[in-house]
Amino acid sequence: MTTIVTAADVAADLYADLGLTSVDLRYGLSQDELFTAAIEGDLGRVRPGGPDNEHKAHGTVLGSDGPLIFYSDPSCTGRPVHDTFCVDRPSISDEVWWKDGFARFEAAAFDPLVERVAAHLNERRARLYVTDVYCGADPDFAEPCRFVGEYATHAYFCNIMLPARLNGTEKHREHGWTLLNVPSFRCSPDRDGTLAQRAVIIDMERRLALVLGRADYCGVNKKTMFTVMNFVKPGKGQLSMHCSANVGSGGDSAILFGLSGTGKTTLSADPDRDLIGDDEHIWTDAGIANYEAGCYAKLIDLDKQAEPVIAAALSMKGTLIENVPPLYGRNLADTHPQDLDLRDRSITENTRFAYPLECNPHVAPGHQGPHPTTIVLLTADAFGVLPPVAILDPEEVMYHFVMGFTAKLAGTEVDVTEPAATFSPCFGAPFMARKPDVYARLLKQRMHEHQARCVLLNTGWSGGAYGSGKRMSLSVTRRLLDAALSGEFDDVDTRIHPILGLRMPVSCEGVDDGILDPGSTWEVPDAYDAAARRLRDMFRANYREQGYAQMGIAAAM
Repeated sequence: MTTIVTAADVAADLYADLGLTSVDLRYGLSQDELFTAAIEGDLGRVRPGGPDNEHKAHGTVLGSDGPLIFYSDPSCTGRPVHDTFCVDRPSISDEVWWKDGFARFEAAAFDPLVERVAAHLNERRARLYVTDVYCGADPDFAEPCRFVGEYATHAYFCNIMLPARLNGTEKHREHGWTLLNVPSFRCSPDRDGTLAQRAVIIDMERRLALVLGRADYCGVNKKTMFTVMNFVKPGKGQLSMHCSANVGSGGDSAILFGLSGTGKTTLSADPDRDLIGDDEHIWTDAGIANYEAGCYAKLIDLDKQAEPVIAAALSMKGTLIENVPPLYGRNLADTHPQDLDLRDRSITENTRFAYPLECNPHVAPGHQGPHPTTIVLLTADAFGVLPPVAILDPEEVMYHFVMGFTAKLAGTEVDVTEPAATFSPCFGAPFMARKPDVYARLLKQRMHEHQARCVLLNTGWSGGAYGSGKRMSLSVTRRLLDAALSGEFDDVDTRIHPILGLRMPVSCEGVDDGILDPGSTWEVPDAYDAAARRLRDMFRANYREQGYAQMGIAAAM
């Protein structure tokens, strides 16, 4: 039986847990109510050097029937990586993957900091918006999350991005997490133990996350809770993943891992398959489930013809546009959202758009699916070396999963012409709270239990590196993906790459055989071999530097 939670219950919880006494709580407001509250009351800095009392949230000509537009502090238009910490307590100290972006925060400093934040809010008689949501679409595995914050926009965002009304919230005190977001509190490094005036600090033992100071980028809320899940769920034997997922009409689900620019979102949006989600998932004893109820897409340079779902959602009720500048000389209240200039990067390259998952066509019921039959590791190799597809055995899966490789394009600096290798363990290192081998072992275990196949799919360059070769065509990549999903590579003739050791199919219906062997696409074979050896050596160097041998991950290159 579901227990109805009241504002009085929430006030009692927040008093008992945090010492909040004289705050003005607004609990469980509707999206329409939060929309109005955000426009009227969310105040802060929106331009460099500007005051802290400007309106941060705005409507368009569509009013509450269209999107809410929000401007974060100009110093925080993305996740504040170097100001993100985890409280170092004996109960979890040996289990956390301590690193830059998830550094130790002393418990002796954290507990007094929580008290100072509560005193700050009590003294201001702060208005706090509270919403109860969940991390996870599967009621049997979802973790309750209570957002408490000064900005109505953030509550509005959490209601878009995280599921609600799964099992009621009667277990929040015993099992739930609290995310306390207080932009008005300025940390003092000398007093509080932070590095700057802002901080994101997670306490796994107290089930509490603080977001303090100029860290009001909406995505901080979702990524903070994703980091929490990446610690909690593996501890319970469930695999937390930074990936997209979909399911076919025959119940054949797939998960696609990949860093930004590799095609994770594009390839999971398939007209012949139902979308489970595009970013954060969990593989449980029951199957695949999305952590989220929404999508948080990049908007910069959006091609509306190529991305019609996002384009249509820009005008929809219950969505949120972040950091897209207003048109010159026009008030946002007089602007139609479709008229916004999505090429305008004057605020940030990282313009964003949050919208409900149901804006997409073909969404899987309940944002869930069965155990996957196919695992896809995506990479966009700008060196032009990796084959367009390779078939991986379980040991190779662990190796390439912890490598999390992609090669980004050359930068804009003078004389920088070579692509840059990027290694992000588990295809999401900043959010992985445990060491990479924890996730790799769980992935191998799940694949073995459910007989899942795995391929490495390269969406990068062929016939040469960026600048001389050509990007793999989307049609070829989709055909190779379809072949992997349908099992065409389960029993196919293969060849072993002489330098990289990868097992490559020699043919695939609908794809030119020559493309499948990357060396044959280069005009100068010796140049290809030299590039392949350089890439292999990068892999080997990263393997040594990360200590993967000591973690029990077998070398595959």
